[in-house]
Amino acid sequence: MPTPPKRKPDSARRANRIIQQRTLLLLALLGIGTFLLLFAQLYKLQIKQHDELKTLAVRQQTLRTTVEASRGTIYDKNGDILALSSTAENVCVSPLDVAKNEQDQDLIANGLGEILGVDPSGILDDMKDTASQYKVIKKKVEQETADKVRVFISDNGIKGVFLEPTSKRYYPYGAFASHIIGFTNVDGEGIEGLEMYYNDVLVGMPGRIITAKNARGTDMPFRYEQYIDAQNGYNLVLTIDEAVQHFVEKQLENAVVEYNVQNRATAIVMDVNTGAILAMATKPDYDLNNPREITDPELLAELEALEGEEYSTRQMEIWQSLWGNKAIADTYEPGSVFKIITVSMALEKDVVSLHETFNCPGYKVVAGTRISCWKAGGHGTQDVLTGLKNSCNPVFMELGARIGGASFYDYAEAFGLLEPAGIDLYGEAEGIFFDKDTIANGVVETAVAAFGQTFKVTPIQMITAVSACVNGGYLNQPYLVSKIVDDEGNVVQEFDPSVKRQVISEETSKTVASMLEQVVATGTGKNAYIKGYRIGGKTGTSEKIDEKNEEGVADKRVSSFCGIAPADAPQIAILMLMDEPEVDEVTGGLTAAPTVRKMFEDILPYLGIMPQYTEEELASLEKSVPDVTGMAVADAREKLKDAGFTP
Repeated sequence: MPTPPKRKPDSARRANRIIQQRTLLLLALLGIGTFLLLFAQLYKLQIKQHDELKTLAVRQQTLRTTVEASRGTIYDKNGDILALSSTAENVCVSPLDVAKNEQDQDLIANGLGEILGVDPSGILDDMKDTASQYKVIKKKVEQETADKVRVFISDNGIKGVFLEPTSKRYYPYGAFASHIIGFTNVDGEGIEGLEMYYNDVLVGMPGRIITAKNARGTDMPFRYEQYIDAQNGYNLVLTIDEAVQHFVEKQLENAVVEYNVQNRATAIVMDVNTGAILAMATKPDYDLNNPREITDPELLAELEALEGEEYSTRQMEIWQSLWGNKAIADTYEPGSVFKIITVSMALEKDVVSLHETFNCPGYKVVAGTRISCWKAGGHGTQDVLTGLKNSCNPVFMELGARIGGASFYDYAEAFGLLEPAGIDLYGEAEGIFFDKDTIANGVVETAVAAFGQTFKVTPIQMITAVSACVNGGYLNQPYLVSKIVDDEGNVVQEFDPSVKRQVISEETSKTVASMLEQVVATGTGKNAYIKGYRIGGKTGTSEKIDEKNEEGVADKRVSSFCGIAPADAPQIAILMLMDEPEVDEVTGGLTAAPTVRKMFEDILPYLGIMPQYTEEELASLEKSVPDVTGMAVADAREKLKDAGFTP
């Protein structure tokens, strides 16, 4: 008979049960732990990182292509196009496709480098990033160059190089109005002028093409594509009149050559009743389509002698000088043109009568300081109008003393000379004037300030203040943009004329305009006279007292003229100045006044302001020009002047 199995003792059975229970407990704990870890990871992925992972998934599964918005157009007041965006193309490479299709990278780099003028090593570096499908080799290439790239791709069967449509800023008139318009960089951002000031208005909103990709990274069918339209930028309509701007630039450019101007010249034409700028120019200027081109032979020679950091620094200085708008960014001592402001102060404050007389012996002693008149022998006895016509410094020193330093400061502030004019351009400088305590307690300071020396203003400040002297006394806000419109011509925003304050009375203003007409008729401004027109104005010649030569003499001059027309009902003002003209006689009357006269001769008929001749003017309209052939220059000038001509 078989032997029955022996039963384990109770202690062994209890031990086995304990082991089984512990094993089950451990398995349960491990299961719970694993579940908790899995749950935590799922929570992290599906809840906490949901948005981030969703974005990454979308990026992996879609290809996004930017559709560039067209930058807004800039028009003159009559609708002539001054700046627009034309068709161009970006040349791009897909390193992923180049690698996947085993393309010859050296062939691509050298070929594109030669066509585009790009360093091939940079293209090779771009192609190393094989995870990328989009690298821009060169932005905004012209159509002709883009076609060469297409031929290169086709001839060599290249895959992974492609072109995408974009736009490029184009300026139809080249250098025309360059200091007003400004330009854009390669990324389409405004750098100078209105392009920079109104960049957010002009730039628009780019669109998107979002295309689904499959596992191979290639595009899915069209139904998986989404297109988001680009929103073009808004357009600017300027106060600038293309014809008036052309007239100003033509005469300004001629003046720079004729008077050998060393430090540029500038001119502004303003509607005196609104503050709208009809023209603003600085010469020499630069080509907006190629703003970094330096054409001056002397500057080019200077650069060629430099290298490294010195070259880069000097090159940037030259560029900044070329791009700088002298009409708003440079300060100057206004000289005798400022006498318009001083006589306005004196008449408004009622400290002078038009009938009282002053004596000019050629100088005036102020607080022990002898200050000379420009005319060594003096002007003798004269009333205030004659003093203005003669541009007599002692008369205006007396007016300054009567006005008083504190009031002089207050009027200068009211005329807007102690703060930027606020024109819609970046880079406007502030004038440099005495602080109130200094001029209030300084009779010498007031005396020299009264005839426009020892302080500085910008041209835009000066013409705005002069306009207030003749338009009824109202200081206007100068501006360049009249409205912003969309592509359908709908007005998005309109800029109305804005009066800051009334500085002098209409009666005083009318008197000042009449006096300025006499300055042109028989005074220092006679070279601005035009038969049939009532022109008013004032000449200015100022020393650059902060720029002395080796002998300590301030031998550099600024000549200027500010004219208004018609003087009996002013509509426009022209301020023109030349910085360091090099001629025998540097005066505003001999250099700036004739230039402004030529501007008026073009501008006034264009604006519909027609001549109205007096009987005397009609009788002298037809004159024969004397024959001066073969004569010495001085004799020829004298003969022409005697015959009533301005040589």
